Order: sequence, then C-alpha cells, then structure tokens
Amino acid sequence: MFTSERELEDRLATPSAALVADAGELDGDLVVLGAGGKMGPSLVRLARRALDAAGRRSARVYAVSRWSDDDAARALADEGIDVVRHDLMGDGDLAALPDAANVVFMVGAKFGTSAAPYQAWAVNAALPAAVARRYRDSAISAFSTGNVYPLVDVASGGSAEGDRPEPVGEYAMSCLGRERIFEHAAAVYGTRVAILRLNYAVDLRYGVIADIAAAVAAGEPVDVTTGHVNVVWQGYANEVALRSLRHARAPEVFTLNLTGPETASVRRTATRVAAALGVEAAFSGEESGTALLNDASRCHGLFGYPDVPLDTLIAWQADWLSRGLPLSGKPTKFAVRDGRF
Repeated sequence: MFTSERELEDRLATPSAALVADAGELDGDLVVLGAGGKMGPSLVRLARRALDAAGRRSARVYAVSRWSDDDAARALADEGIDVVRHDLMGDGDLAALPDAANVVFMVGAKFGTSAAPYQAWAVNAALPAAVARRYRDSAISAFSTGNVYPLVDVASGGSAEGDRPEPVGEYAMSCLGRERIFEHAAAVYGTRVAILRLNYAVDLRYGVIADIAAAVAAGEPVDVTTGHVNVVWQGYANEVALRSLRHARAPEVFTLNLTGPETASVRRTATRVAAALGVEAAFSGEESGTALLNDASRCHGLFGYPDVPLDTLIAWQADWLSRGLPLSGKPTKFAVRDGRF
C-alpha cells in the first residue's frame, strides 16, 4: 500500500535484479523520446537507477519531451537524468537530439484523433520515420499497442504475435503504420528494433482499474459491454521496454505482446473494489463475447511474470482511493469498441 505519490514513484522506479543485470550489458547512453508522458518519468527513473546499480553511472539517460510540466523536469534533473526540451513534432531538427546507442520511443497520439485523424498519422507514423533515420545505428525499443489486433473471443486467450493485425479505426491503423515504419528501418538500414504491443499499463493514478474504481467510488454505473480486459503493472511494462533493447534485432524486428497473464473481468473488478470501499457497485450493459485481449505468454517466458499480480493491483487501487490520493483525470477509454478515440 502507498501513502503518497512519492512512495508510488519510488516503487515504480525500483529495478529488479534481472533489469540491473541487463543494464550492465548495454553499451552506450539511453535516449527516451516522449519522456514527459504518463509512463515516461517512471521509465527514465527506473533506467537511471538500474544503470547506477549496475555500476554504469557514466552512462547518460536523456529524457526528451516538450516538458510543459517544469516541476516534473526539475525532479528528474535532480535525480541525475539529462532533461532535453525538444518538440519532436515542431520545426526542430532531430539532428539536435543527443546521440545514443539505445532509444526508447514512447511518443503517441490517441485521444481526439477521431476528429483529426491526420494527427494520429503524423505522430504515430510520420514521426517514427524521422526517428528511424536519426537513430538508424541504435537499438530502438518502440511502444505500440494491442489495438493493432481485432476484438477476439473472450475465451480465446487473446491475440498472439503471429496473428494477423486487423486494426479497427484510424488510431489503430496509424499504430500499425508506426510498426511498419520501424520494420522498414530494420529491413533497409539494419536498425535493430523491438516493438512492444502494450495493453493497459496500471499506475494507480490512471489505467483501467483506476477508471473502474473511480466510477464505483462516484456511485456511477460501470459499463460492462466490454467486459474483459488485460492490464499490467506499469513498473513491469517499463522494465520490459528497457530489457527489450537487448532483444532488438534486424532485418526482422522483435515483436512482443506486453500485458499481464490474466483476462480480467470488469464486473468482478468493480465488485471487489466496491467491497473494499464499503459501497455497492452498479452496472450498465451486458458483457459482449469479444474484447481486445493479448496473449503475452512469450513476454512472460522471456522476462518472467509481472511482479505485481492483478489481485494486488485491485487492492492497491481501492486503498489509493480510500486515502484520497490523486487520479490523473485521463481515462483510458478501454470500453471503446469502434476504434474512435
């Protein structure tokens, strides 16, 4: 349980022994593009601490973002992270970015793109082309999304990496475009690439469980039409992103589904949160037989199971709300089924 955001941040940024070992095997510096997003600050802290623990204090961690939040930027700088202010979608030349042997690409556009689909394509596909040219000689670990897959039967176990992508909506199409651009770099430039198809990282302040819990706490009905989801502890997702740098390859990229092992019931999650909060959960809709689900068994085989299981995440989320700790106010919109975000 946590009593403050600081405690949560420390937990998210505590590296495992396996990550420390892999960090010790990486050569060169690390650039994180899009480090100012929801997952970025915890990932760069995690990277810095893992490198330090591995005896690689001289390796630099560059956190690249526009950094509209000056406090967040200062906090990272105080922890020995090189904060780089750069608008990746602006007029700035990517050549001005620091060189690094390792790159984590975290930039993406999702919400609001149904009204402006060109924005999704510019951020999710055009920008990766420029990044791939700039860092063609680096190892790149690039976040993608499980949205590149179609909705599948809830009893199927989820889509596997070898399944054919069938993205629904322009957001998901543009994310598949991002993957194809990085695949092009691997085939043409020999750029070593790892692509991570993430389904719903959880960080108590946001995520699917936070969305469900916030509705329960507010006495609002939880829509169970999309009745099943995959979630994963954000600390584990960030560890996999960093450890995947050692698996990046060319000319065929390394593609990995990244999520937890459980198919979580939305109804059951809401009921358990309600019981912990001492309230009743209300529901709307009826469970569909399909959902966006990924089979991450390959990930778990390579990197182990997430260190924080679903039961713990639900308990932590309920306790977080009961303490009045903050939420981000940025819903995941996990219940969207038509691809319009």
